[in-house]
Amino acid sequence: MQGRINHASFDTLIIGGGIAGCEAALNLANNEFKVLLVEKDLSIGGKMILLSKVFPTLDCSACITTPKVSEVSRHPGIMLFTGSEVKKIVRIAYNNFDATVVKNPRYVIAEDCTGCQLCEEACPVIVRDQYQMDLVGRKAAYIPFIIASPRIAAIDIENCTLCGACEKVCPTNCIDFTQEPEEYQVTVKTVVLATGFKLFDPLMMPRYGYGLYKNVITSMQMERQLAPTRPFNTILRPGDGKVPDKIAYVLCTGSRDATVENPICSQICCMYSIKQAQLLMGALPMADVTIYYINIRSFGKGFEEFYEQAKGMGVNFIKGKIGRISEKENGNMMLRYEDINKGIVKESEHDMVVLSVGVLANQDTATFFSNDELKLDPFKFVYQVDSFASPARTSIDGVFVAGTASGPMDIPDSILSAGAASSEAIGYLIQKQ
Repeated sequence: MQGRINHASFDTLIIGGGIAGCEAALNLANNEFKVLLVEKDLSIGGKMILLSKVFPTLDCSACITTPKVSEVSRHPGIMLFTGSEVKKIVRIAYNNFDATVVKNPRYVIAEDCTGCQLCEEACPVIVRDQYQMDLVGRKAAYIPFIIASPRIAAIDIENCTLCGACEKVCPTNCIDFTQEPEEYQVTVKTVVLATGFKLFDPLMMPRYGYGLYKNVITSMQMERQLAPTRPFNTILRPGDGKVPDKIAYVLCTGSRDATVENPICSQICCMYSIKQAQLLMGALPMADVTIYYINIRSFGKGFEEFYEQAKGMGVNFIKGKIGRISEKENGNMMLRYEDINKGIVKESEHDMVVLSVGVLANQDTATFFSNDELKLDPFKFVYQVDSFASPARTSIDGVFVAGTASGPMDIPDSILSAGAASSEAIGYLIQKQ
C-alpha cells in the first residue's frame, strides 16, 4: 500500500526495510496492526536481495526475498515509504510517539510510473551503479535493480543534466522535476528498529591495496559477480577483464582487529567466503581458490559440514594473517603472510584478491530519539536490556530492536530476531490497549 499522508496514526513504525524489517512488518500486519515501514533506499529488501545464494543450503537468495518484499508492498495493513528517512521521534505520552518522516523526491510521480525503463534507455548520463557495487555504470534516470520493489523509476538529480530526454519518451508523463522533500508527522504506539548494519570500508586498511589495485575487490563485489542478476556473464577481474585462475580470500578484513577499532567477529565472513568459494568452483572449475584465515568459525547448524564440503571440493585453506598485498606489473597480487601452522613468513601470487569485509554498527539509530536516550553497547549496536529473556527490548519502553541493528548475525538469526521483536511489540500493544 503506497499513498500520501500529512498526519496519520499507526500501531507501529518500523525503521528499515531489509529482511528483518519486512519480516516484522508482515508479522504485525497479519495480526491486524497498522504498520508504517520506512526505508531510506529506493527499494526494500536490504542487502539480502542483492546476494547470490545463502549458506549453508545454497538456496537462491532473491527467490526467498522477492515473494516477501512483494507481499510487504501489497499488504493492505502496511504503509510503505521508500527513499524516506526518519528525522526525529519524540515521546508525547506514556505509550505514544510522534515521528517526523521526510520523503525524498524521486522526481517521478510514483502512482503513474509503469516501470517501462524507456526513460533509462533515453538518458545520456552514465554514472557508477551502487547496486552493482560500482562494477558497472547506470543511467541518471534509472530503476535501482531488476527486481526492485517498488519497481518505480527515479532521477539521480545530482548527476542529471536536465536535458529532458526522459520526459520526451515517458508514455505517462510522470517525470516531475518540481518535486520537493515532503515532511510527514505520524503518531505511533511502538517503534521497531531494523536499521541493519554497514560493511567495513577496506580503504581504512591501506596495506591491502583496496582502491589502489584494481584486482583487489570486496566480498560484496564478488557477490554481485556471482548473482543471477550479475553485471557480467562470468567472473572477471576488474583490472583487465581477464577470467581469474587463482583467487585469494582474506578473511577478517576489518573485524577481530583492534587497530581499526572493530575487535568483534562479524559472524558471517567465514561462511559467506566459503559459500562464494564453492560457487566459484562451480563457475570456474579450473580455478584455484585459497582462503587465508585466522580461525574458521562454523558455529551454526550445518556450517561445519558446509566447511568440510568446501575442502572436499578443493578449496585451499591456509591459517595465516596477511601482512601486506602488493601488485606486480601483470596485475597479479603478491600476498605476504605468516603461515601460522609452520611459523614462517611466505609470499604467494594470485590473479585476484577478495577482501572478506566485516560488519559495523549503523550509528544513525541513536540519533532518532530526542527526549529519550537509546543506549548502545560498547560496539555502537543497539543495547539489549535483557538479551536472554527479552532480546528485542531496548532501553526505551515501547521501542524494540530487530536483526543486525543489535549486533552481527546471519540471515536465519535476523529473521528469528525480527519474529521476537514483532512478538514483543504485539504483546506491548495488547497490554496498552
